[in-house]
Amino acid sequence: MAGLSVDNVLALRQSILQRNNAIRDVASGAAPAAGETAGAPGKASFSDALRSAVHEVSNLQSQSSEAAAAFERGETTDIAAVMLAKQQASVGFETTLQVRNKLLSAYKDIMSMPV
Repeated sequence: MAGLSVDNVLALRQSILQRNNAIRDVASGAAPAAGETAGAPGKASFSDALRSAVHEVSNLQSQSSEAAAAFERGETTDIAAVMLAKQQASVGFETTLQVRNKLLSAYKDIMSMPV
């Protein structure tokens, strides 16, 4: 079961890296990668990616809470899995928070530009 936990961490890492690359591509004005849809210029695909990321973080947090509750009830004795779920939720939330902070900073910069 420890291999499954490592796979989950690696999958989460890969997901974060893909989101970072997507955000970098949108910020640099690059064309969408193969397999991505090009809706409105940068708007639809970025909002979809952001919505998906927030939904995934929400799912990670609920899974983390369920794992902790199951451990507290004695339904599971795998504290490592519970701690891993907590860390995944924490990393996901922190990443989402940093993306939000960068977006707010970019918005403030754009709004303060002289026209």
